[in-house]
Amino acid sequence: MKLALVLRHLAFEDLGLLGPLLEQAGYRIRYIEAGVDALAEHPPLEADLLVVLGGPVSVYDTADYPWLAEEISWLRPRLQADRPTLGICLGAQLMAAALNAKVYPGGVKEIGWAPLALGREGDDFPGLLDYLAEAGAVLHWHGDTFDLPSGARHLASSAMYQNQAFAWGAHCLALQFHPEFEAQRLEQWLIGHCLEIAAAPGVTLAGLRAATALHAPQAQAAGARFFDSWLATLSSCRCKRSSAPPPARTAPHCLRHF
Repeated sequence: MKLALVLRHLAFEDLGLLGPLLEQAGYRIRYIEAGVDALAEHPPLEADLLVVLGGPVSVYDTADYPWLAEEISWLRPRLQADRPTLGICLGAQLMAAALNAKVYPGGVKEIGWAPLALGREGDDFPGLLDYLAEAGAVLHWHGDTFDLPSGARHLASSAMYQNQAFAWGAHCLALQFHPEFEAQRLEQWLIGHCLEIAAAPGVTLAGLRAATALHAPQAQAAGARFFDSWLATLSSCRCKRSSAPPPARTAPHCLRHF
């Protein structure tokens, strides 16, 4: 059975709707708890799929959370080897940092439901155009942003932030928004992020509840189809699990699927 290794930073920000989809696709799921479990026990190239999830810390908070620097260093060889990797929110920002792009405060909190626009190279990514059309609006929950890594393909933007998603190589995908979100888990998010919500101008509990009731059913259905489509592209991955340092990257190790 294939292994999906999941780096989790916050208990209630888990795989969400992606969990059952991974199991249906034949993956065994193993969580790594950030700051608790030793990354050294998990060779970065070993898992068939790595998912790096979100959380309320910032990539650049390495003085307060030294394990963030370890996560970035641990991610880098996997991305260089083009091993299948998915980053969501903080996970996308960690991927950007591992690819030597700048991650920094965005100046405004983007919390709530809003549409995405197709990025400069998004029309070539399998299922993305359909996902954006079918979802209508997606859940955003971040205050940081990142520069597009050199060599990455720009997939999506929002009215507030230019870089919302990028692809790297043939098998690595970074999403700053939350397509994995499940509406029945909303109250956990509202409790866990209560201080952030209270400090965000224009964001209210009532507004988040109403917008979730309006947008989540459509977004969840579209998100499930999008994830299924992306997971299908990984079935022909021929990239290696070798633990040797990868050579300087000039081209993806596997054929692109887009």
